[in-house]
Amino acid sequence: MLKSADCGALREGDIDTHPVLAGWVDRRRDHGGIIFVDLRDRSGIVQVVFNPELAPEAYKQAEALRSEWVVQIRGKVQRRPPDTDNPLMATGTIEVMADEVVVHNQSLTPPFYIEEDSGADEALRLRYRYLDLRRPSMLRNLRLRHNVVKYIRDFLSDRDFIEIETPILIKSTPEGARDFLVPSRRHPGSFYALPQSPQQLKQLLMVSGVERYFQIARCFRDEDMRADRQPEFTQLDLEMSFVEEEDILQLTEELYTGMVAAVSPEKRVITPFPRLTYDEAMDRYGSDKPDLRFEMTMTDVTELANETEFRVFTSTIGAGGIIKGFVVPGCGSYTQSEMRQLEETAKETGAAGLAHVRFRGAGDLAGLTDEDVVLSSGLRMPLEWSIRLATKMGAKPGDAILLMAGKPKEVNQWLSAMRSHMGKSLGMADENLLAFAFVTAFPLFEWDQEGNRWDSSHHPFTAPAEGEEDRLDGDDLGSLKSKAYDLVCNGSELASGSIRIHQRRLQEKVFQILGYSKESMDQQFGQLLEAFEYGAPPHGGIAPGIDRLVAMLAGTASIRDVIAFPKTQSGNDLLFGAPAPVSPEQLKELSIRIDE
Repeated sequence: MLKSADCGALREGDIDTHPVLAGWVDRRRDHGGIIFVDLRDRSGIVQVVFNPELAPEAYKQAEALRSEWVVQIRGKVQRRPPDTDNPLMATGTIEVMADEVVVHNQSLTPPFYIEEDSGADEALRLRYRYLDLRRPSMLRNLRLRHNVVKYIRDFLSDRDFIEIETPILIKSTPEGARDFLVPSRRHPGSFYALPQSPQQLKQLLMVSGVERYFQIARCFRDEDMRADRQPEFTQLDLEMSFVEEEDILQLTEELYTGMVAAVSPEKRVITPFPRLTYDEAMDRYGSDKPDLRFEMTMTDVTELANETEFRVFTSTIGAGGIIKGFVVPGCGSYTQSEMRQLEETAKETGAAGLAHVRFRGAGDLAGLTDEDVVLSSGLRMPLEWSIRLATKMGAKPGDAILLMAGKPKEVNQWLSAMRSHMGKSLGMADENLLAFAFVTAFPLFEWDQEGNRWDSSHHPFTAPAEGEEDRLDGDDLGSLKSKAYDLVCNGSELASGSIRIHQRRLQEKVFQILGYSKESMDQQFGQLLEAFEYGAPPHGGIAPGIDRLVAMLAGTASIRDVIAFPKTQSGNDLLFGAPAPVSPEQLKELSIRIDE
């Protein structure tokens, strides 16, 4: 080895030892004849001192050192002089007096500073990702990701799961997003697809008798990018035979609680994980992935709103819409200017506006006067109505009520965004609290207005809830429930899963409802349907996203910060310059012609 110790690992117990260190020059400072170099490797930083009287040749070489040069240094660990300790460094009580230095490589001036908050544009960081990854925070994220994956592997291996790799080149099948296609040179006009998930493969493994399978799976989806989306991503894929929904949920909760305690002990977890049905989540929080770090549950007040002459309310109700809102604690004293700012925020979510009722003062509702209640412009109602509204919604003096009007789906969406905004702006969202919850009983189908057809809410392999199979021939398909479930945390979906269909007859019925012909079923899903006729066991699973989980544990909003070499939001790889054109010869080999 070219080094005998790590820079960031040296402590006072190493005083009088003579380690060989190697790393990058983080900073060089010349202080009146003495040169100080902060030497950095992946473990941290240590201060190295070059004294011309003790090591003149090493001092001479140190005069030429610059940031990001790769050097090897031999020296003696000593206690720092009195009053020179650096409490911000783990090695801040010691330093290394250099005897020898070897320059292994010089460096151009980096395009940005290699430090925690370099302030560099993300595009520049991605273009020089190999430099960005030298930053301590990025190295910490990579190590955190390693620890998460290691914990998962150990946890599942201890419970008799088998890790099995599934193919990357498979057949294109409809699973909710566009496939990435790979042309076949040996079969002109035919294509492989990169897997959106190993869904059919893991079900086939259950038919194979594996019973307990997992994989740290690479998945690919050709879809628009967001902060939490990448064209290629990693998920834990997990499937079990002879299980019910509760078995999957209990295993998942045990995995997550143990993992957080092991890899991020500074984070707090509320246990047991709350259980919400999809309908409960939408009714109370307006979202199927609610942030439960704070309350502010929603209440439908359509009946009370219908007593008003407020045209926004009455016209909405007349068109079949609803009036719904939530209480914001302690905001009754908001000024008119602050309320206008909230209205602008509401409009940014897509809402046409925001109505409010503010309750000033203290004590109880019975002691309020007309002067204590401030209503939105146009909403003129007696004090008695405002008190009934506050009673129904659980407001008290000092609180404010925010109300929105519209179609149920839109109102839920707008209010959910406003609830998240208020929770964060009021400091209710504790960054160190992980409020996990399971959301269950999702709809089996949802109506695709644009395609004028039924679509799967989860995916077409999801089993109907108990007792729902007999209703598949009815005309109320939108009310059917499924055995699908999500794990959510702090306003994000972390995992999604379901109990699967394991009988050919039922699977074909679901495909039929989704609009597949017998021919298309056999063409796209024939291997799975055939397998179901050879003794397929009841089975189910869940697929937690690794990138999103690590991002949450690392405290970053973007999964790009926890992926070594991510793509931009437009799907570009700035480091390699991909996607990129290929030569005409390559296209000819693949029997492909580019139509400009």
